[in-house]
Amino acid sequence: MSVFYYKAIDSNQRIIQGRIEAGSQDLAGDILLDKNFTILVLKEERLKISDFVQKVFVRIPHKELVIFSRQLSVMVSANVPLVKALKTMTMQTRNHNLKTILGNIADDVEGGAKLSVAMAKYSKVFSNFFINLIRSGETSGNLDEMLNYLADEQEKDYELTSRIKGMMTYPIFVFTGLIVVGVVMMIYVVPKLTAIIEETGASLPLSTRILITTSDFLAAWWWLLFILIAGIVFSFRLSLKNEAMRKNWDLFKIKVPIIGELISKITITRFTRSLHTLIAASVPLTRSLEIASEVVGNSVYKDMIKQTIIEVEEGNSIATIFEKSKVVPPLASQTMKVGEQAGKLDEVLEKLASFYGKQVTITVENIMTLIEPLILVVMGLAVGVLISAIILPIYNMSSGGF
Repeated sequence: MSVFYYKAIDSNQRIIQGRIEAGSQDLAGDILLDKNFTILVLKEERLKISDFVQKVFVRIPHKELVIFSRQLSVMVSANVPLVKALKTMTMQTRNHNLKTILGNIADDVEGGAKLSVAMAKYSKVFSNFFINLIRSGETSGNLDEMLNYLADEQEKDYELTSRIKGMMTYPIFVFTGLIVVGVVMMIYVVPKLTAIIEETGASLPLSTRILITTSDFLAAWWWLLFILIAGIVFSFRLSLKNEAMRKNWDLFKIKVPIIGELISKITITRFTRSLHTLIAASVPLTRSLEIASEVVGNSVYKDMIKQTIIEVEEGNSIATIFEKSKVVPPLASQTMKVGEQAGKLDEVLEKLASFYGKQVTITVENIMTLIEPLILVVMGLAVGVLISAIILPIYNMSSGGF
């Protein structure tokens, strides 16, 4: 969350100044406009230490937000006053950070602020997508319907993410276990076995010499290897903050065989689902595209959507850029074009989101089918290396009369 300094003219024609927290300068401007301020100056200030700590360490699990969205939707639909609903949820929420945030939001709403404005102060928790849907519901007077719609979309996104994580848990667990067992053996078990072979003074095969060298290095310098890996990971994550590096990495992920196909389908699912939700909520198309670009999570698609915004503003079709792109399936671009021409873009987007959501599940299942034999192959190779490097030399020595 960023802090912005502002100078404005209030409804009483007085010049006032102050500071406001928001996720972006546009959101800060929206908050001030909702208060009927005429903005004279609006600029971002440097991040304070307290803000930095909150931005880095305060995290609300996705599951908590899904539960919050659904419960708030149910209570508002049941004609429970918004302030009472927020205070009730504040008492029921177990997550300390979310409890504090909901309490502050309830106080702001009770003081006369709109729900969207109160939530916009916590942009790290509530995304632009979330806030703009709330604002649309407030504007149209259908906040209960919009909350219900938002809860449905949050649950779909959580279900998709959970399904992918659940399917990938097994291979990650197995590979991690193999690495841990391998390192432990190289440090504690292999040195004892190779010591026996070295004592004989026999000529050692290349595989055994490599194994002994690797084992000696890990036993003496394992901590250096750990620091090296941590440094590489940290440097890589830091380099991704560079825009050019981020684009190259995102493009590389899309081009990777099999995995790239999965990433593309996940991205298209998020984009079509988010855009459908925003358009159905009567958010203008260009604004919907702008918000959806922040949801996709891939800079290649984000740049493509930003180019699409320019095309739409110039009166061209939403599919103009998508049709030229190699990372968007022809089915998606052509279907969007037909839907736009028929005036049913939101319905078409909903069907595309459903279709690609199912494709994601099928792709993950196919990857799992490939991973299982791959695990067996890796384990077989590991056993083969140990046999060739340790067991065979011992067998040869015993055969030679040792």
